[in-house]
Amino acid sequence: MESPEDDELKVPYWLTATAEAANATFWRMLRRLPGLLVQAWRLGWRASPGTTLAVVGFQVAGGVASAVSLVSVVGVLDGLLRAGPTPERIRAAVPSLIIMVAAGALKTLLTSAATAAQGRLSPQVLQAAEMELLDLTTRVDLATFDDPDWRDAMQRARDRGIDAAQRIVDHGIELATNLIGLAAVGSVLAVLHPVLLPLLVLAVVPRGWAAVRAARLGYRQELRLVAVWRRKWMLSNLLAEREPAPEVRAFTVRQYLLAEVRRLLDVATGEYMKVSTRQVRTNLVGTALGSVATGLTYAALLILLLTGRMDLAVGGAAAYAISTGIERLTQVAFSVNHLYEQGLYFSDYEGFCALARERAEPTPAQRAPLGPARIELRGVTFAYPGSERPAVRDVSLTVRCGETIALVGENGSGKSTLARLLAGLYHPDRGTVAWDGVDLAGVDPVSVRDQVAVVMQEPTRWPLKARDNISIGRYERPAEQSTVEAAADRGDAHEFIVELSRGYDTLLSRHFTDGADLSGGQWQRLAVSRAFYRDAALLICDEPTANLDPRAEYKVYERMRELAAGRTVVLITHRLASVREADRIYVLDHGALIEEGSHDELMARDGTYANLFTLQASAYQGALEEGLDV
Repeated sequence: MESPEDDELKVPYWLTATAEAANATFWRMLRRLPGLLVQAWRLGWRASPGTTLAVVGFQVAGGVASAVSLVSVVGVLDGLLRAGPTPERIRAAVPSLIIMVAAGALKTLLTSAATAAQGRLSPQVLQAAEMELLDLTTRVDLATFDDPDWRDAMQRARDRGIDAAQRIVDHGIELATNLIGLAAVGSVLAVLHPVLLPLLVLAVVPRGWAAVRAARLGYRQELRLVAVWRRKWMLSNLLAEREPAPEVRAFTVRQYLLAEVRRLLDVATGEYMKVSTRQVRTNLVGTALGSVATGLTYAALLILLLTGRMDLAVGGAAAYAISTGIERLTQVAFSVNHLYEQGLYFSDYEGFCALARERAEPTPAQRAPLGPARIELRGVTFAYPGSERPAVRDVSLTVRCGETIALVGENGSGKSTLARLLAGLYHPDRGTVAWDGVDLAGVDPVSVRDQVAVVMQEPTRWPLKARDNISIGRYERPAEQSTVEAAADRGDAHEFIVELSRGYDTLLSRHFTDGADLSGGQWQRLAVSRAFYRDAALLICDEPTANLDPRAEYKVYERMRELAAGRTVVLITHRLASVREADRIYVLDHGALIEEGSHDELMARDGTYANLFTLQASAYQGALEEGLDV
């Protein structure tokens, strides 16, 4: 049986590809190489076809220029080493020298152009990958967010997959550049003498081995330090973030936390120093063996020269080509290693995108009825992904335009789930949700949600201006200041907004200069204002006054009664005194509808609702009698 410590030391999802790369052989990497290069090409092409073609074109042209430059070395040396007076030898070398210089200059220009094109392509790939992921994420059914496997896949794709998309293109271009340069060197050596090409590969194998082994040592070090870094990051955040700052000072734990961080950093530093020494030794061995192999290559070159099988000028060009080739081959080894690892992370991204496409909501051409006069649930059952027990079981009810219904029950009874089914935010596993007789399963879900406004118990704290926090309720239309202020006034938010440093232009986030934060109650009132601004046919209020004091709560309910005129309102609350005015009250228990009726009808029935209402009323009255502030 695994202990909690063992579980903590497991490789986290965001390092699984690093773990695989730490154990992969170089030959396995080479086998995946063609597929990875194709992936890099597709990514670049999707982001910007023109820029991708420019990068490839400049790189290929640069490789040709490099080959021409290498071949021209033969002409230069041949002219300089031929018999005759020095001026004649120089004149003989000049044409080849001009070609070599021109080819070198052209190669420099082409390389710079390729680098500039890559500088434009790389951020475009990153942008395209992130926008694709966000687009697919926001298209899935809302219930998909409750699937833990899907959420894990999304987290992997976001944490490492997006960045890997950019890196796979960068490393792919890097590898292609080195392969083109290597092809140029190889073609020159093959022309000069066939035996030189395999000797060149032999010379670089030890260096390639050292590069891959050193990288593996780094990967394995990262895996060993996972738990250390996770603890260190958590403690560092406690010392550096705003939220825990008061408690850090109140309990005088600064020195304790600093000591813990220092201890963890000592462990990490010691590990880095140890691995660094091993990496230096590995590179030293690789360099030594590579030097021996390089010496054998040059010895073979000398033998060819001494036996007359190669001209001296050709030998000089070959020596230069061998030096260039060794550098290129070493870079290829590094590029393959990096490309392989990023390819593994990118597979997480691709896997998530495929999964998100499978779970994307259908978008039929039919639109939902505007301002439905009747909303019906017929035998609706719904369960969250992975849950054995339905959140809503066989519920049937009808809500008419202009009615206010209340959903009450204990925590976990299915109130919020039922409200979201009414609004088309969830789709039932069984049964039908219909607006004016039209099954919502067959209409465009956006056309449903355009007619819904929601006030949550914990509304989203958008890091936007105060004005935008309200007008985001209908972002598609121009935000007239007078309309925004009217919505804020009806939501009881105008007074505190005008007191902010920049009024309606204040950014509501402490993370930015001149930003401001609001209390829970103020955020709640802002959410109510957003609902007023949205002006939707169906209003869902899920514990809308949970963070408000009694006076503010009273004001909000007064304004919400105004908002409810001519609309369908679904009210979810634990404060049963707030639902007395509802046209009908539905009582749920473990997802099942067990009672319905008006307040008076349910009190007369003396069932679950009457029991809950009496309990709350007696607690409130007891607090009043004891003089408590309720």
